Order: sequence, then structure tokens, then C-alpha cells
Amino acid sequence: MRVHKLTIAAMALAAGLSLTACQNDDDGTDRGAAPPAASAASSTGGSGSTGSDQQGGTDADGKSPAGTGGGDGTTATGGSGGSGENGKTAKCRTDELEITAIDATVGGDDRGTVAVDLKNGGGRDCSLAGHAGVNLKTDSGTLSAERTGEPAPSVVLKDGERITFGITYPINDSGGSGVRITGLVVTPPDETKSVTLDWPGGATLPVTDGSGTLVQVGPLGSAGQGG
Repeated sequence: MRVHKLTIAAMALAAGLSLTACQNDDDGTDRGAAPPAASAASSTGGSGSTGSDQQGGTDADGKSPAGTGGGDGTTATGGSGGSGENGKTAKCRTDELEITAIDATVGGDDRGTVAVDLKNGGGRDCSLAGHAGVNLKTDSGTLSAERTGEPAPSVVLKDGERITFGITYPINDSGGSGVRITGLVVTPPDETKSVTLDWPGGATLPVTDGSGTLVQVGPLGSAGQGG
């Protein structure tokens, strides 16, 4: 009887072991094995990202590594702006201009001409726009020249360059003494300081009742009649 009981127990134990083996074969998983190599690599992926960032970004001090496009923060420019406010060329001052006058009358003209030359000697580019102011000093007082009405250009004079305008006046062929001219006063455009020059033209103007030909000043760039 005892032998029979042992045999039944042995058979039950063998059946249990067989069932356990079948379960392990069904799911195909060895629960005691180490994780796959790919899983181990993904768990250390942070170091790979750090290396990539250093190649294209900045290091721990915030500086770009050598050989990258980070640069030093400076930008090359194409040169300076204009020579005056808002990039505009500053106007010519009287003290920067060398002002001279010569007789430019052409024989046979019924009007005399004086050419006034403005030369930039200020050591920088400067601009002129409009008409110059012109007054003739005479033994009868000051006579202001009137504008011819021609358009007045705006010009930029480089250092050493010059521009000329003309003064026209009636020639005294009356045979009388006329009005004697003693000096020429020139005020550059848009300036208040004047320069007094010797008058190089005819010595006198004809005496008129106010209805005769006036003394006129042309725009910059014109030498006047005969100039």
C-alpha cells in the first residue's frame, strides 16, 4: 500500500514539471536573460546628443568652438555713411570757399559780364544750392543784383572743385560819368557771411531813372552772358 502511494506522488510531481516546461516553451521568453543590446544603447543616448550639440553650437562658456559659424559677434560694414546729418552732404560755408571774380565780357555784347568763381578749399565735400547774393558798392550807395529767374541747381563740390556763376550789368555808353562801382559783395547760397571783392568789370554804370536794364545774377553753373 505504501509503495502504491509513493508511485502516485511521483507521477503527480512529474506531471507538474512537464506543465511548467510547456508554459515556458509557449511564450518563447527566457525571463532570466539580459536585455538586448539595443536597449542598453538607448539608455545611454544622452552622451551622443551632447557631442552633436558641441559641433554646431556653443561650449559650456557660451563661446563657439573653433571651426563653427558662431563668430565673435562682430559684423563687417561696407564703409561709413554720408558726410552730414542723415547721410546728406553738409553745405559749404563762406570760410571754406575761395571766391574770386573776373571780367568775362565778350566784345560786341550790349551787356557786361563778371564771372564769380567759388572754389571748395575746406578739405571736405560740401553742397551748394540756390543763388548767391550779390551787391554792388557804388558812389551812390549799394545796388542789389536781381535773379535772372533761371532754375537754381543743387550741386556737391568735392574738395578742390569749383563752380561759377555770372553777373550781368548794363554797359555805360552814355558818354557821361555814370555811377562809379567801388566794390563787389558776394554771399554764398544759404549763408549770411559775405566776402567783398574788387569789381573787375566796367568802372561805371549808366545813370537811369529806374526803367533801364538791371544788374542781374545767374544761378550756379552759369557764367552769365558771354561767360
